Amino acid sequence: MQLQAIDYTSPTAAEDFVKSLRETGFGVLKNHPIKKELVSAIYKDWQEFFSDDSKYDYRYNVGPQDGYFSPKAAETAKGHTKRDIKEYFHYYPWGQCPAKQKPSLEQYYGEATSLAEELLAWVEQHSPVDVAKHYTQPLSSMVENSQQTLLRILHYPPLKGDEELGAIRAGAHEDINLLTILPSANEPGLQVKAKDGTWMDVPCDFGTLIVNIGDMLQEASGGYFPSTSHRVINPEGADKTKSRISLPLFLHPKPEVVLSERHTAKSYLHERLVELGVLPA
Repeated sequence: MQLQAIDYTSPTAAEDFVKSLRETGFGVLKNHPIKKELVSAIYKDWQEFFSDDSKYDYRYNVGPQDGYFSPKAAETAKGHTKRDIKEYFHYYPWGQCPAKQKPSLEQYYGEATSLAEELLAWVEQHSPVDVAKHYTQPLSSMVENSQQTLLRILHYPPLKGDEELGAIRAGAHEDINLLTILPSANEPGLQVKAKDGTWMDVPCDFGTLIVNIGDMLQEASGGYFPSTSHRVINPEGADKTKSRISLPLFLHPKPEVVLSERHTAKSYLHERLVELGVLPA
């Protein structure tokens, strides 16, 4: 099974996109408004950032979680024992960011957040009545003026051969948030788990945008929209010498939003960050 790219400009784009999310947990968009040149510039800028020791000047703040996470601080996916082989930077408009990288990142954050909010409105628009009744408020209002939406700049370094046995770039996991949007990375490796349990490659055509459901949307929709497992596998052969940059935007509701009878957005996020080992229990 192959994920087919949906044309953002098509008159049936919203319906096709939500159908793909429902069936696979993922949607792939082409001809969307985010410019390839902006994404390329960010990949280049952040390759330089991760290659320089000055990155340690931006070590993350434990409470707000903004800044640089070294490979030793990277997550261990829920249910896994091996830490992922990656380093990353958490960008929020209110948080720390190196001056050289900030202008393009600020622009991308604004454009990507606007698009993600539009896609969330598509989900709301095409939710069946019996599913929409689970929403404690309109989905689009959950993210209005949210300070929690996170842009993560991920760097998967070249593999040297001394990695911990069984460790991969990103262990199979589900995202915490409502929707994640991700420009195709500069190298392949992203896979999504199909309903039959097999893994399928996500297209890596530069210029496409990959969107997936997070746990919070699954929670808010009473399970109708499935949060799908995905992973980033290690490259083979010559590709092991290549690093991989990835730019996911995690669309988060405001902390006080009620997702379900069990959870607010704040309680859900805290529970998951403890499970990931990012926050102390």
